[in-house]
Order: sequence, then C-alpha cells, then structure tokens
Amino acid sequence: MNQTKPNIVWITLEDTSPRFGCYGDVLARTPNIDALAGEGALYRNAFAVAGVCAPSRSAVITGMYPTAVGAHHMRTGHISPFAPELPTPYETVLPPQVKLIPELLRGNGYYCSNNWKTDYQFDAPITAWDDNGREAHWRGREPGQPFFAVFNYDDTHESGMWSAETKSRFRPGTEEAPLVTDPDHVKLPPYLPDTPKTRIALAKQYDHVADADDYVGKILSQLKEDGLTDNTVVMLWSDHGEGLPRAKRWTYDAGIRVPLIVRWPGPVEAGATSERLVSLIDLGPTVLSLAGIPLPRHLHGGPFMGEDAVPRRYVFATRDRFDEAYDKVRAVRDERFKYIRNDYPEQPYLQWIPFSQLHPAFRELWRLQLEEGPLKGDRSVLLQNRRPPEELYDCANDPHELRNLAEEEAYRDILNRLRQELDDWCLEYDVWGDIPEERMVESMWPGRVQPLTAKPLFIPINSRLPGVAVMTEGAFAEPTVVMLHAATQGASIAFTCEEGDAAKWKLYTGPVKLPEGQTKLRAKAVRIGYKESEEATALFAYHPFPLQASTAKESE
Repeated sequence: MNQTKPNIVWITLEDTSPRFGCYGDVLARTPNIDALAGEGALYRNAFAVAGVCAPSRSAVITGMYPTAVGAHHMRTGHISPFAPELPTPYETVLPPQVKLIPELLRGNGYYCSNNWKTDYQFDAPITAWDDNGREAHWRGREPGQPFFAVFNYDDTHESGMWSAETKSRFRPGTEEAPLVTDPDHVKLPPYLPDTPKTRIALAKQYDHVADADDYVGKILSQLKEDGLTDNTVVMLWSDHGEGLPRAKRWTYDAGIRVPLIVRWPGPVEAGATSERLVSLIDLGPTVLSLAGIPLPRHLHGGPFMGEDAVPRRYVFATRDRFDEAYDKVRAVRDERFKYIRNDYPEQPYLQWIPFSQLHPAFRELWRLQLEEGPLKGDRSVLLQNRRPPEELYDCANDPHELRNLAEEEAYRDILNRLRQELDDWCLEYDVWGDIPEERMVESMWPGRVQPLTAKPLFIPINSRLPGVAVMTEGAFAEPTVVMLHAATQGASIAFTCEEGDAAKWKLYTGPVKLPEGQTKLRAKAVRIGYKESEEATALFAYHPFPLQASTAKESE
C-alpha cells in the first residue's frame, strides 16, 4: 500500500492544566513535552467544552456539543444508592446520522487504535476502532496503511492527589511513590487554603505530570523507531483542567483551559506559538480535514489548522449534573473576557458531589471553615451559599477569575455582547439543557429499556441474483458479492470472516466480494447508544466453474 495520507497520533492526559515547562512553568519537569513543543506548535488558548471528562470526551469523539446530543450529564452509567431517583444508568443515543470520528477515518482507509480509555457517555461501538484496549497500537495495521492512534494517560487524574489513606480505602494495596516535587515551591491559586496538605496534593500532581512526560517520550521514541516521525501528526492535549477545587467540574479557566501541542514536521513551523482560540470540539474536524475527508454537516467544530482552518472568535463551556448533583452553568469566552451564566443562583457553589469531596484541598477548606469560622477574602469564594446570576471576568488581568465585573458599568457593552453570543449558542446547541433528564432518557430509552439494533441481513448479488433475496447460505458458480443490511436507522455494521473471540472486525462500507472456496460471514450491527445486535452468520461458497445445480436457501 502506497501511503499518501498523514498518520495521526493523539496523546491524551487526564485532568491536566498547562503546567509544562514550555508553557512557562519553572517547576515542571517535562523535557519530552517541551521538546515536542519546540518541534511543533504550542497553543496558549485551547479549551474543553466541559470541565469534566465524559461530556468533554463525547464532544471530542463526535465533534458535537454534549448539550446538543444529550451527553452533558456527567456519568450516565452512574448508579447511586443515595439517589435512586436518578434516571440512570443509560447510554446517550446519538442522532442516527452521527458516527464517531474514528469510524469516519476507518471508512476512508485508516487503521484506528485506542489505548485505552473511552468514557464517551456511551459504549464505543464495535465499528469505531480496529483495536480498542490496553495493548492497542498503530503496529497492528497493514503495511503502509495510514493510522489514527490514540493513547490515554490516566495517572494525572485528580485521585492521584488524594492522601494515602483515602487511596487505600478505594484501592487497597496502592503504594504511594515518594514525593519528588518540593511542596514549599508550588504556587497555589489564591482561593485554595495554603496548608501543607494542599501543597502536598499539588506537588503530587507535578510528579504525575513528570510521569506523563516519560509516557509521552516513549510514544515519540516508538514513532522514531518505526521511521514514522516525518509523516505523523502528533497532538497532545488534556480532556479538561486539573482536579483541584474550582478547576475540574467548573467553567473557570482552571477547569477548561488545557494544553495543546501539535507537531507535524514540515507543515507546522517548529517552535511556533499560537494565541488563536481552539475548542477541543475542533480536534475531530481537524483530523478529518488533515486526512482529506469531507466534513459531515452535523459537526459543530471546525479545523483549527491546515488549509481548511477557520478562525474562532469564541469558545463555549457547560456544567450540568455531576454524579448526584444537578446544576446548570453556561459560559462563553473570547480571547480576553469570560461570561458565565448561573441558572441556579440560589444554590451554593459547593454541591454534594462525593467524589470531589475526597480531595485534600476540599477537606482543608472545610477544616479551616469549621475551626476558624467563616473564611475571608479569596478563600471564601467556593464556600458562598449563593451565586450571582451572571459573572464576567477579564481573564487577561484576572487569570483566577475572582473579580466579577458583571455589575460594573464600564463593562456593560462587553457583558451585552457576550450575553447575546451565549443566547445565540444556546438557541442552536443547548437542545437538552432545559429538558428534565428523565424525559430525555425516556425519549432515548423508551420505558428505560435500551433499544436493540436490528440483526444484519445478507443479500448475495450476482448475474442470477439481482439482490432481492435474503440468504444465510448458498453456493455460486459466478462472481458474487454480498450486501449487508440492518433495518435500524443509522446503524453501522461490522463484519469478519474469521472465527473466535480474537477475530478482527472490519467496518462495512460496501458489498463484500466472495473469494474462491467457502466463506463464513459474521456480522453485527450497532447504533450508538443502542444495544449491539445479535451476531448474524451466513455460509457461502464460490466455485468458478459450472455446477450441476446451484443451491441457495433463503432465510425465513
């Protein structure tokens, strides 16, 4: 195979803000990431569409806003013994025309591997990846086949900042590595308690980022070993900001601003720095564009690099139900200003999200509040019992977003402009934001039962058979192709001629030509959010010489 299209590698870090040396952090130990930035482009204004993993990842893998497709509530598979009233578990059912970015790539000849996390609010369909698991790698492709390979690093997750005692409760036998970063040297946001426990938590995150840098270095070395560096686009990013209070789960920059580094020798200027706004919803469209694949009209993002790059004036972010707690926050940001709308201003900032309460910084906040009385100044921000309906921040001069300008007359024009932009965005993309989750789930899973994808059918076509009869077996003397069909709207089909659990499933893109001899076809159909169909099988034989009698048994 003569490869003309670029390979593409995504390296995804969890819960990571731009605490890298190349972003100016002098405490960071990130030589591999810094070298990657020196060989490519560093984007200073990249943002997630949500400050938490699953909604953010759903946007990345579909190119669509979570609120537009019903993937905005965090943890749709979440079952809480304390909140049985939640309409969970369920998988988000995407519109029938929506396919995942890797499936679109597979349909255009790419080998797609994911190592290993998905977390999309729905199970990754069998049609999405050629290889999806902890051993998935581009090295499983056919010789010369272009590839799209995703590598997910999860040790930077917020739980990595937990105390040893907390970790042992959830993960018995976990050994804590000695701390390398000096806690006295970390710089805490002013709204967090400056205590030894908080400093140690952030120092742990620096250590985990250093470990992530080693991971990045290994992947880059493997590209070099395989002679793939010059024809491979490498994109490094995080699914959202770091797991500190008022960062993860929030629409403040600490929760949605992410690192983004792209290396592509030749097309991308080495050592370039870009101030352009990028949303992670643009990642998928960018990959499709670089691969020369026409962009489906349903995509909400657009390419941020390459010949089809489109400038972006605003990025948008949302916050909805996280675990047990419902909320609704919408935000829009331009290159300088951030506007946040709190639809539940009567609610306190800190809701009951048990997982987040395990963070040492949260526990320190509560300890100080109880021991010292009500906290004052910036440390009191998260403990307020009410929120303003609107927040406006000058992110350039107030990077921690602590001075709300929404009531100041000097910023009235900016406030009105961003209000209107958010109104327009909500009108088009906030489809499910005001719909009760229970009603949304009922529309996707009627009666709270997951829909089942229709079982595939086999339709042989040759000079005698015009493609009308559905068959499960047959023997043919003439060249024959087999069309596969599933009656479920929007279903994709995977097929294989291999036996066993280790069989490699191919994406069905057109009729399958029968080789000489006997062929057993296996097929499954799936629509995203639906239950995968039962497996269908058919046994066909092609013998290119006259047969005394050609037989065919039609299925009932």
